Parts: sequence; structure tokens; C-alpha cells
Amino acid sequence: MANVLKDEKKQQIIALGRLGWSLRKIQEATRVRRETISAYLRGAGVEIWPPGRWKREGKAKPAIQVITGSEPAKPAILESGGHPNFNFNFNLNPENLSTKGKAKATSKPAIAVITDFGLGLSGKQPENSKVVGSASTCEPYREIIELGLSRDRNAIAIWQDLVSDYGFRGGYQSVRRFAYKLRGAQVPPARAVILTAAGEEGQVDYGSGPMVREAKNGKYRRTRLFVLTLGYSRKAVRLLVFRSSTRIWAELHEKAFRRLGGAPRILVLDNLREGVLVPDLYDATLNPLYRDVLAHYGAVALPCRIQDPDRKGKVERSVGHAKNTPLKGRRFESLEEGQAYLDRWEATWADTRIHGTTKRQVAAMFAEEKPTLLPLPVEPFRYYQYGERVVHLDGCVEVEAAYYGLPPGWIGRGVKVQWDEL
Repeated sequence: MANVLKDEKKQQIIALGRLGWSLRKIQEATRVRRETISAYLRGAGVEIWPPGRWKREGKAKPAIQVITGSEPAKPAILESGGHPNFNFNFNLNPENLSTKGKAKATSKPAIAVITDFGLGLSGKQPENSKVVGSASTCEPYREIIELGLSRDRNAIAIWQDLVSDYGFRGGYQSVRRFAYKLRGAQVPPARAVILTAAGEEGQVDYGSGPMVREAKNGKYRRTRLFVLTLGYSRKAVRLLVFRSSTRIWAELHEKAFRRLGGAPRILVLDNLREGVLVPDLYDATLNPLYRDVLAHYGAVALPCRIQDPDRKGKVERSVGHAKNTPLKGRRFESLEEGQAYLDRWEATWADTRIHGTTKRQVAAMFAEEKPTLLPLPVEPFRYYQYGERVVHLDGCVEVEAAYYGLPPGWIGRGVKVQWDEL
């Protein structure tokens, strides 16, 4: 590694320092020594957080909350060892309490005994009673469920199709139990959870999309699925395209930012060619167009290490969620039809679900995160093309059948040029 960092790496370090990251955390993300990071942050006027001192917002909550209401305080309920941390629902006898300041005990019995009808507490059933087994609510839809399982669709995807297309009124657990009887249970592997602040990080990646009929030849073609997932709320934007390029990759980011109403401060991405020209463990070279698009929105790119997909596990899971749930086994007649179906599923099911890790609704968490995103600029980014040219003997370079002069003495040298429609 050179003694002087590239300008891209400097801007990346300064952006992470302004987010309040510690030197150790920036070192793990950028693979740059803490001494070098500290020097660049001091030069940019960024406050450095020393070890043992954390950036906290707001005041800490008191350890014990004092209740000032007029109701009498309830006595603590202890277990046999006398430890107050466990709360067991024992029925205390009011006669054993102190006579001073005695409160009225209005506790209900644990088991209500009904003597007029039904079974008693003895647990015996009448001799004439018979246990009648009830059929599953999924039984009339057995063929549809078996067809979904044959296409390798999971239980939640089948349940969503039954509710949306066939008016199924049963719950997801009914379909899950019915599918378990037909196929068996599948236990997902355990993964580490990376916690990020609201509006701080977004993860982007490509995945394989559904088969869509292409208009020019009338044949089905495999699409590409672009996914941007916010690290805090797990809100995702999923877009379908037929082909990819550097400009399409950047335009998909802009479209995702407009759908979210803002941009995250950090974009974690893989080392694909559209975003990273030269992957490197310490100092990766970003695609110039992609770098300038992110700078236009105030964001900075953070490429993953080579063969380290767990760093962007949230977007990996979002890609798998879309592939295995709404898009598995489906074909569309046009790209617009596939995108409309995906958007409808996103609003109806993906945003309203309770996330398995956060245990909260995705839409509710995104409502908290949206105000923290970076505001969108007034004008969109003006795209350009870039390349390399060699200075001719007349001191000019040729770009799109036009000639541009350079300073004297540059004959034979290679220069980088960029141009747009103008």
C-alpha cells in the first residue's frame, strides 16, 4: 500500500468519521491503520472519539422508574429464594399481610369452575361423548398447495397466493402445518446480526429474476433483480431489468433513492464490475461514474472484501426472499407486468410483515428511518461517458468525431476524458 491514499479512500474515511465511527471500526472497514485515519480526520476537522468514549444522543433513562400516582404500590412477589427478579403469579393471602395500609386484594381464581354445563374438573368425559376430528381448512386447496411445493415455493408464498388469488380465509400457520405434513420442516442456518443506525447504511446487490418474455423476439429471457435494502428498517426496493451496465447500475440507484424519498450515507456493495473496477483488499478502485452518482446524492461506497458475502447479508436475504417467495415458479409476459406484480407484493406483504430479526413491522421501522435519510438533490445526476485517449502529434485528442486541444508537451501521453450528449 502506498504512503499516500487515493482521494476516494480519503473521502471514504472522512465520511465514516463524520458518522461517528470509532478508529477501530473504520480500520476494520477500510483496512487502513488507525494512525493514518486519525491524521486524515484531524486534517478535515472531524472530531475523533477516543477508546472508552461513545457517542450517545439524549439522556440515559433512570434505572428505577418512580411511580407518583395515587394508587398504592403493589408488594413485590418473591420466589422461594427471596430474589425479586422473578415474578411468579402466586395468590397472596391478605391475612398474612400487615394490617397497616392493607390494600384490598381483588385477584381472580386461576381456574374458573363451571358447574351448570360442560365437563367438570375430574377430567372424565361422558360415556356418550365422541371426539370428532375436523378437517384442515387447507384440504380444499390441496392441489394448489402441492403444485406450489412442486415448484419449490415456500409456505408463506403459497399462503399469500391463496389469500390474493383464491380468497383463502385461513391463517399462515394452517398452510405451514399442511405443507409440513406434505414436505417436512426446514430449519434455516444461524447468522450474525449487524446493527446499524437509522439512515446510516444501505446494501445493494444483483440477483437472478424471473423469466419474462422479450418483446423484440417473443422469447422468454431471464431478468436481473436489483435490490437495495436499508440496514436499519430492512425496507427494500426491488427492480427488474433485462441487462446491466455501468449507467443502468447507477440509474437503478437513483430510482431506488426516489422511491425511498432519500439516500443512505453508506452503500455496501459487492465487487461487481459496474461498481468496482479493480477489487482490492485495501484500496479498491471504484467506477468513476458510480462514484460521482453517489457523491451527487451525498453517499459513499464501501465495497466488501473479496469472498465476504456475510458483510451484506441483509441484501442477500432480501434477494433470496424475493426469489423464493413471490417470483419462484412464475413467468411474466412483459417487464412492466413483472414489476407491477413485484411492487404489489412489496406493499401488501413485504412491508407489512413482522421481520424475524427485529420483531417489528418493516413499514413502521421505515417510518422512523425515512426522516434520517439524506434529502434528494434538486436536479438528477447528468450522466456522461468516459474513456482514455492518446494525444496526437497535433496536440489534440479525438472524442466522438470532435478534436480538443491539450497543453504543449503532452504529445503521445494517455489522458482520461469524459463526455455527455452535449
